[in-house]
Amino acid sequence: MAHEIEQFSDGSAAFATARVSAWHGLGVRTDSAMTAEEAMRLASLDGWNVRKVPLTATEITPTGAESIEVPQHFASVRTHPKSGRPETLGVVGTDFCPMQNEEHAEFLNTLADESGAHFETAGSLKNGRQVFLTMKLPQTMTVAGSDRTDLYIVASNSHDGNSKFRVVTTPIRVVCANTERAAFRGAPSVFAVSHTAGAKARISQARQALGLTFKYAEEFEKAAERMVQAELTLTELQKVVDQAFPMTHDGKVAQANQRKRRAAISNLFLYGENQAGIRGTRWAGYNAVTEYVNHVAPARGTKTEQQKAATRAERIITGTADAPMEKAFALLTV
Repeated sequence: MAHEIEQFSDGSAAFATARVSAWHGLGVRTDSAMTAEEAMRLASLDGWNVRKVPLTATEITPTGAESIEVPQHFASVRTHPKSGRPETLGVVGTDFCPMQNEEHAEFLNTLADESGAHFETAGSLKNGRQVFLTMKLPQTMTVAGSDRTDLYIVASNSHDGNSKFRVVTTPIRVVCANTERAAFRGAPSVFAVSHTAGAKARISQARQALGLTFKYAEEFEKAAERMVQAELTLTELQKVVDQAFPMTHDGKVAQANQRKRRAAISNLFLYGENQAGIRGTRWAGYNAVTEYVNHVAPARGTKTEQQKAATRAERIITGTADAPMEKAFALLTV
């Protein structure tokens, strides 16, 4: 499944979310913000006791089964949160040091105490091989006194040795594997720690690194404010649209689609309800492009409104339509 949230035989899922249900409808939704411990408990992340177990191979010989040690390789094993039985998560090397979910939460809890953030989501992906915790920052980006973009801190940890412990600041609320990938892919900087013996001590350095990424919100806000103060003509916007959505070929259909796209974005720029207070500015031009991409652009291969809505939601979640928005922002920034 696209979400890759771990699901159990009793019908529950390893996911918890504060106040807002996720698109996949799985897991537990709370009515208020969560502590790290609550998020872990509700998402079935606690008590895993991830450990390394020597790896062996079994060879069948004429005299019976013979166990053979596999040097410098170990199984990463957890205690299953429902059955209580040991379960293999992956094969790791000698240097791999498991980081418990409790340690993951302890780090974020310390960071939350200092920043005033609260916990938004927590989950297990790929049957326990990867876990994430998300905090919503109290700091928001305010543009022209009205536009608000929420910021989150996302921490992701793997138990199969395939990725590092990573922390990032992002405007994306992580609720599944796709949104997690989008958060790290689009982040201006990522703090990562390898699963080695010194990893726990180095995690404390993440606070300083994240102090730099908070600048992302400030710089974005400053750029947006400059865009609010700068006028934009319709002709200039249409040139941006042509660059942000380059035609892959010169056929009549492609040209017709480009004209329709240009007309739709121009209409949003001139008459869109979301343009109140910013109309005629470069920020309004950028907002017209993002509104078109996320809510207006054709949903190919769909017939009903429900199908169209689902396809557009999938575009947002997977980030497949991010490129033209990023290009438009770069072209319109002053």
